[in-house]
Amino acid sequence: MSKRIEVDDDVYAHIAGHTQHIGESASDILRRLLNLPKGTAQPVLASAASQRRIFDVLNHADLAEQRSVVARFLHILAMLYRCHADDFSRVLQVRGRDRIYFAASENELAQAGNSTNPKQIPASPYWVITNNNTTRKKSMLTQVAKELGYSEADAEKIRDFL
Repeated sequence: MSKRIEVDDDVYAHIAGHTQHIGESASDILRRLLNLPKGTAQPVLASAASQRRIFDVLNHADLAEQRSVVARFLHILAMLYRCHADDFSRVLQVRGRDRIYFAASENELAQAGNSTNPKQIPASPYWVITNNNTTRKKSMLTQVAKELGYSEADAEKIRDFL
């Protein structure tokens, strides 16, 4: 029988940060960290793990450590990639009127325009342009969230993390 508990964002981030494989439950992580014996609970199926949302892994403490808008932008994108790696290629469809925002290589973004200042999204194979203003970055985050299946309201919450 499982019980539900509430933990602070930083505690949850610590637990989630010790995940060793997709589908590992919080109970399994805590058992390992606390050296407790294995329980009788059924393992979390991969399909359930793929339902992980950015709100499960991103917290305000992590964002506060990011010193610039670009760093926060990249961190949010990295967390979106972490939660939606299988579907993240959809962000390649997020574009501006005259420019591409995301690519699979730095060179692709560099060739797509002047002064794009491409940066790799941490822990991902994707790149993003970073020389646009904060308003445009927020718009990009909103579009990315929608591409990844978030509701309008959740997309706005993700945008507001920036």
